[in-house]
Amino acid sequence: MAGVTGLPRSPLGVEALDDPRCPDDLARATLRDIGRVNRLFGGRAAAAFGLGRLLEAGPAPSPRLTLLDIGAGAGDVAAALVPVAAARGVRLVPLTVDAHRAAAALCRDAGLAAVVASVSAVPFRERSVDIVLASQFLHHFSRDAAAALAGAFARLARVGVIVCEPRRSTAAAAGIWAASLALALHPVTRRDGVLSVRRSFTATELGEVLARAGIRTPVWRRPGFRVVAAWRTDGAHG
Repeated sequence: MAGVTGLPRSPLGVEALDDPRCPDDLARATLRDIGRVNRLFGGRAAAAFGLGRLLEAGPAPSPRLTLLDIGAGAGDVAAALVPVAAARGVRLVPLTVDAHRAAAALCRDAGLAAVVASVSAVPFRERSVDIVLASQFLHHFSRDAAAALAGAFARLARVGVIVCEPRRSTAAAAGIWAASLALALHPVTRRDGVLSVRRSFTATELGEVLARAGIRTPVWRRPGFRVVAAWRTDGAHG
């Protein structure tokens, strides 16, 4: 994507999945754990809420919409949005991008189209997809880089963008630690889950990051300590 090279990572620690050289077996175990957490603790529901906001903001320009999930992991969130869209009369076609080969393999196993690429080399032109989804992705980067990415996502999307993140709070960090113990998640997942919360955003902070990119949109607090922003882009019809 144009304008998103040399993106600095968050200065708060390093998660295993920050490194595309993370061993495949570790990446696979962590991604599967994240999928379980998304299902049980609001990750999928947050994205579904964002999709609903987009579709409610105006008529869909087509009964078939493409959704590009950037940093898709195992593709569980994108796959979960297909029936959500279908209930609104929209056929959603997910496309997934992740820097990890293990992630792309999991996406393909789930029947999703998958591309292995870093976010700075996503092989899509501006206005080439309908919806861009970034679920639990922006917190991996510095605030300035997150703003640059949000702007780039808006340029990719014809219809709109959905951004979902953990909501940063002490309670959320304690909750993911306790949940990871109860679910017997991989120790790396446990550590990185807490770090993800520490690196993430309050609703106000996410709004400020988006404003740096010239994006003015509400940010909603959702169950499971989640924050969601969803906005129609200039290329949206209706």
